[in-house]
Amino acid sequence: MAQTLLDKLDEPAGAAAPANAGREFGPNWFASVMGTGIVAVAGSQLPVHVPGLRVFATVVWGLASLLLIGLIVYCAGHWARHPDRVRGYTADPVMAQFWGAPPQALATVGAGALLLGPGLLGSAAVGLDWGLWITGAVLGLATACWIPYLMMTRHDIGADAAFGGWLMPVAAPMTSAATGALLVPHAPAGQARLTLLLACYAMFGISLLATLFIVPQIWSRLVQHKVGAAALAPTLWIVLGPFGQSVTAVSRLGTDAAQVLPAPYGTGATVAALLYGIPVWGFAMLWLVLAAAITLRTARTAGGRLPFALTWWSFTFPVGTCVTGTIALAGRTHDTALRDVALGLYILLVLAWLVVAVRTVLFARTAPGAARS
Repeated sequence: MAQTLLDKLDEPAGAAAPANAGREFGPNWFASVMGTGIVAVAGSQLPVHVPGLRVFATVVWGLASLLLIGLIVYCAGHWARHPDRVRGYTADPVMAQFWGAPPQALATVGAGALLLGPGLLGSAAVGLDWGLWITGAVLGLATACWIPYLMMTRHDIGADAAFGGWLMPVAAPMTSAATGALLVPHAPAGQARLTLLLACYAMFGISLLATLFIVPQIWSRLVQHKVGAAALAPTLWIVLGPFGQSVTAVSRLGTDAAQVLPAPYGTGATVAALLYGIPVWGFAMLWLVLAAAITLRTARTAGGRLPFALTWWSFTFPVGTCVTGTIALAGRTHDTALRDVALGLYILLVLAWLVVAVRTVLFARTAPGAARS
């Protein structure tokens, strides 16, 4: 099963892929936008002063925006001309999971617009975020229903098939919840603001409960069947995404709820932000250590290096959500240790992003045709 999964990660559309499918961009390429955008979003909120950091974050956000635009333009045109590609991606039980990437890419770039864009775009930055967030939230909710439905009714999935990619579709609503919380203060006061807050809490719940169903299956597979092929190791890091993002979301929503919900619910939401955030952050740190140890061991047994695949972007966005979650907890508790951990994780994130970005460019340039999916 591990080798089959590896093959599917290399082939963008499984059995339905055409002979030149290696030249196509599949939905997994949107993970590069997620991984680039989170560097900018996390950098804009880091609770320490680093000279030039905001300029760096703004430049990275601009790069993520260009990547998003380029992928949307290419994919929209190409997939419209070749709908068999879309059917192929969807029919493949591995590649289908990565339909969760485009909605999260939209939400992440939108959050960057709100946090970093006003200096460049003025008030249009808020409108840009609204447009990207609404589109991403709708697509994310659709994906969170659509892909599990296909898994339950159409995909042929083995007993040892669980991997981190299963979290991609159901993590999309969590990203919408975390980024939507930034927009709550910008919503019209009254019912509109209240509805947005409650919608974000609902998306938080959708994603969290689905994650709690999936992660035990991944844990069980690792215990019983081990990691498998070396190229699968990066997918372990995806587990960090919904947990780190949930800490970010519940903290931001707790701050919003204190201003929107009547007593005692606003106060309760603020308390829940800490009582939920710290334990879940602790588990995320445990998984970070496990994922790092397994990845290093896998690389060592594979001859000292991991084979490159687009799954390497799993080293970026999930770690970035841990950065934003740690930042949120540090701001809420005023704990200097958490602040230092946030800085350390951000340095790790930037280093990982630089390595993966360079390897992706080299990969795209050396693969047959324009790029491999």
